[in-house]
Amino acid sequence: MTQNPATDGSISAACTKAIVDRLAQMSCRQLHCSFTANRVCGRRLATVKRVLLTGMSGTGKSSVIGALAARGNKAVDTDDGWCEPLPDGRQKWCEDAIEQLLAIEDADVLFVAGCEENQVRFHPRFDSIILLSAPAGILAERLASRTGNPYGKTPGELRRVFDDLQAVEPLLRKAAHYEIRTTMPLSEVVTAVLRLVGA
Repeated sequence: MTQNPATDGSISAACTKAIVDRLAQMSCRQLHCSFTANRVCGRRLATVKRVLLTGMSGTGKSSVIGALAARGNKAVDTDDGWCEPLPDGRQKWCEDAIEQLLAIEDADVLFVAGCEENQVRFHPRFDSIILLSAPAGILAERLASRTGNPYGKTPGELRRVFDDLQAVEPLLRKAAHYEIRTTMPLSEVVTAVLRLVGA
């Protein structure tokens, strides 16, 4: 996986909308507390620990990030409004929106889930990168049965997933600090994530 070439610095309409939508969900008080250097509503926070959960389609990123959020953690699935489409059918992170997200310091730990080519630009911003992985057969079963995301159901998309498993996953493995095989129950995966980052 290679980093995208530099752009002219302009903000796409999709990225602009993503930033506006996310900021609109926060009250003025929340914005003031989040963007004041390391201060949240009058109290001082230690530096936020930023954790990236990455991996191929079907490894359980969305399930894990949802379970972390359900436990009260600040957890963001970048498939949920933080990406913009590419001409080849893939997508990339809205870099300006991700910049805004990573600049906010309103939690002890921020969990971010995603796997896009341009995420490599942000790898240095994360304290921990955790690769979620699973055997190809399990990925195929999960992609065929999942209902929240249609990607991976067509033969062409499934071939792309398997191609990425050979070409992209080894690069993610080199960049990752930890790897978790998601063949165990979801609750155990979440417990393993929390233990690895000390949360």
